[in-house]
Parts: sequence; structure tokens; C-alpha cells
Amino acid sequence: MISIIDYGAGNLKSVSKALEKIGFNSVITSNIEEINNSKAMILPGVGSFGDCMNSLRAKSLDRCIIENVSKGKYLLGICLGLQLLYEKSYEDGIWKGLGLLKGEVLRFDDALNKIPHMGWNNLIKGKEDVLSQNINDGEYAYFVHSYYVKPDNENDVVLWTEYGVKVPAVVRRNNIIGMQFHPEKSGPTGLKLLQNFGELIK
Repeated sequence: MISIIDYGAGNLKSVSKALEKIGFNSVITSNIEEINNSKAMILPGVGSFGDCMNSLRAKSLDRCIIENVSKGKYLLGICLGLQLLYEKSYEDGIWKGLGLLKGEVLRFDDALNKIPHMGWNNLIKGKEDVLSQNINDGEYAYFVHSYYVKPDNENDVVLWTEYGVKVPAVVRRNNIIGMQFHPEKSGPTGLKLLQNFGELIK
């Protein structure tokens, strides 16, 4: 069972339906015991970084996530959920993230591109990883975001995209994974990536 963490913000049902379509059971939950007993966690995100972190902390879900990751459980952050994995964001102030990965979250330069980065953009291979197997260079995924991650360690980036700057599209460090786009809205490419994630936890 995969726990989709419900902290009051996120595209929860569409993620659950996408997992069901490819044969993986999931539960939408904010119950810490249920999360502890699951095989993996998904952290979706919609809205602002600060509000989401405050909501996670109010429910003690930040500690729950960090403790489960430290035990080796897989975590997938989607869209804002990827950004929450990092140390710091400058969205409407300065906010501390989960700090599971090193780096910071910056706003796109509106002099370079229209904000938000919204719509289909292609994926560029960063490094070989089982997470991106069967994904060809140039396949498209669906993005909606105004901020992007600047990672300290570019070796964590499995797939990139470009939007005025190089944008990490998929990151992975051991059992910590993030996808900046919405795999549940990215057609066959998104489903393949979710399938690869699911195969990691079998």
C-alpha cells in the first residue's frame, strides 16, 4: 500500500486514480500510523510553499515523513511536493523545507519566460536510473509551477527540462524521489514513471 499524504493541499484523487490504473494500491491519509505501515509515501503539492510546510508541521507530518525516509522507505514528491524536499524556498518570504535534499527553491525570472511555467515541456536525460527506464530523451510531461529547484548536487537530477534555465524535472537520491511535473497528468510518459516508482517498492 502506498500512502498519499493528505495535509490539506494536493492533487490527491487524480494521483490515486493514476496508481490504480497501473495496478498499485494506495490510500489518501493524514494518519501517522497508516503512513508508518505503508510501503511508500507520495507527497503531492498544490499552493504555496509556506502554507504547505505550516500544514505539514501542524499535523506532525513533517517529522513522520523524515523518520520514515530515514528508515529507508521510498518517498515521491510531486510538483510542489518535490520542492518541499529541499532546504529552503524564497516563495513569498524565506521558508524552511523538509531538508531531505540540499538546495533551494527560486522563482523563474519573468524577464526570460512567462510565469508560471505551464503546459507540456520535454524531458532531457541527466543520468541513467531505473526510475527513467523506458523514457526516451525528448518525451513530454505536463508542468505547472512558478518556482524551480536549484540543487546543490546536480548528480541527483535524473531528468531535466528547460525553461529559460535548466530545471530539475526528476530527482533521486536513494529512496528520496521528486517529480516537478504532474505524472498523473502527463499521459503515457507520466504513467511509465509512476510504474517505475511502483516497481522500486515491490
